[in-house]
Amino acid sequence: MNDKSITEIVHNSVRNMHAMGVVSATTLREFDEACLPKIKALTPEKIKRLRMDNQISQAVFARLINASLSTVRQWEIGKKKPNGIALKILNLIEHNGIKVLYS
Repeated sequence: MNDKSITEIVHNSVRNMHAMGVVSATTLREFDEACLPKIKALTPEKIKRLRMDNQISQAVFARLINASLSTVRQWEIGKKKPNGIALKILNLIEHNGIKVLYS
C-alpha cells in the first residue's frame, strides 16, 4: 500500500465520520486542505520531458493546457516559469499522465 492510498483511506474515513456527526465541519475542512497534493515547481527539462514522453508537439501541448505556443517554448528554455493554474495542470499531468486532460 502506498502513501497516496493511505491518505485517501484516512480522508474518506474522516468524511464518513463527518457524515455521522462525529467530526466537525472545521475538522473536515482541515483534512480536505491537508490532503491536497503539493504543487511543486518544474524545471524546464521536466516540462519538456512531460511533453516528449507523451509524443506531442509544443503546439499540441500548448492547446491541451490552454497556453500559447510561445509560453510553452519559454518554459522549456527557462525564460519563463509556469505558475498558478498552469503549474497545477503541469503537476496533474506529471502525476496522472496526459490523459487527465482528455477526460
